[in-house]
Amino acid sequence: MKNLKNRAILIFALASFLNDFGSDIIYPLWPLYVTEVLGASMIALGFLDGLGNALVSISQGLSGYLSDKIRRRKLFIWSGYLMGAISRVGYSTASSWQWLIPYRALDRAGKIRGAPRDAMIADLSSKQQIGRNFGFLRMMDHLGAFLGVIAGVLLVGILGYRKLFFLAAFPSLLSLLLIVLFISEQRKGINRRIKISFKDFDKNFYFLLLSISFFALGNFSYSFLLLAARGENFKTSSIPLLYLVFTFTASIMSLPMGRISDKFGKKAVLLWSFLLFMILCLGFIFVGDGKLLILLLFIIYGFHLAAFEPSVRALASKISSEKIRATALGTLQMGMGLLSLPASLIAGFLWQTFGKEYVFIFSLITTFVAIAGLAFVKE
Repeated sequence: MKNLKNRAILIFALASFLNDFGSDIIYPLWPLYVTEVLGASMIALGFLDGLGNALVSISQGLSGYLSDKIRRRKLFIWSGYLMGAISRVGYSTASSWQWLIPYRALDRAGKIRGAPRDAMIADLSSKQQIGRNFGFLRMMDHLGAFLGVIAGVLLVGILGYRKLFFLAAFPSLLSLLLIVLFISEQRKGINRRIKISFKDFDKNFYFLLLSISFFALGNFSYSFLLLAARGENFKTSSIPLLYLVFTFTASIMSLPMGRISDKFGKKAVLLWSFLLFMILCLGFIFVGDGKLLILLLFIIYGFHLAAFEPSVRALASKISSEKIRATALGTLQMGMGLLSLPASLIAGFLWQTFGKEYVFIFSLITTFVAIAGLAFVKE
């Protein structure tokens, strides 16, 4: 039984690796493609990124609830990978940034796989290994992203944006096949009685939701970090390499951070991730013309991601009962995602109206409030 559980976690990780490999061929080139090739403004870029993240939240919230209700997880996982593959084909055919909207929506709706998959991983994990397993998943995510960035940088000059984006669909199709062929789940009857109720969640979950929501309000998309670096005399061709730096850092540190959260507590590691994000913001506020300092800031961002992603999922899983675990994970991710649209729009507005420093000042304030809210969460 233990070997079967470990094999299932490995399959989930491999599928996630392949999907992120395909998506991250695109993502470091995304802000350049949107603004320079398709001629979108910074506000339009913020709208696209924020819209995508908001749809992530809605899709994960609904899929978490529905997967608990119908007692099926696998359906949402493989269909999510299919949506991602189709969207990348759409990106390759867009003639203007407005045509990206439906495909961005489909791409982000593909995140319906997230909450059901995380719930399956939590169900397969012991309390002593849940942080490690989520850390392993995120390590494979970021490793796929790391290699995807390399492939994108090497191939964009040869293939161009459109052909490259089209080819990026195929790894997600392989992820789909892995889930369909090698992941099995016990068939259970539909739970017709389950419904979302405020009484189902522990008060600690609500404090965590409040804390994460404040953080999400100031957690602008990575596109703004890449463009801030370009504003500090980084060449356009070097921007994907900065993406490579933080994804590689997150890849190698996610598993250790997951293990640390199992040993010292999920809440402690989550707090550490908030502090790292504040250091990142302070760095971009006071950075001058120092390329080495910017490189260090992207490494810090990678550490932040490695600490944040496994710990918040493990903590949410720990303080939620098994019967509504997918609902709880989906609700948390929905809360984060719904705020990502105003977060990116606020960041775009502050950047375009007052300057990039005000984006980071706003994020410092919201992260400080998030830390205050986290103090009320009892693990």
